Amino acid sequence: MLNQVVLVGRLANEPEVYETESGKKYTNVTLAVPRSFKNEDGEYETDFVNCKLWQGIATNTAEYCKKGDLVGIKGRLQTYNNDENNRIVMEVIAEKVTFLSTKYKENEQER
Repeated sequence: MLNQVVLVGRLANEPEVYETESGKKYTNVTLAVPRSFKNEDGEYETDFVNCKLWQGIATNTAEYCKKGDLVGIKGRLQTYNNDENNRIVMEVIAEKVTFLSTKYKENEQER
């Protein structure tokens, strides 16, 4: 069996670090990933994928990345039951995050 996901996209929100009751650090980010094909209106649509980052990956991402930065995420797909709505929720649990570019660097190069 294989459960592996590789995504490249832009952070749709600011990464913020939280801590569980047991002291583990994590952050939830949403990755905006454009589709590689056009819809019937001739436009590219974007998927927004929820990703959970744990421990060092979470703190490093929150420290070095901001909303709009391009990142690569390698991880696994995980599902859980959302008790509020009794719906199944899917998210990517990140095992590796690669920082590909930041808006800061792009703006610095334009100056």
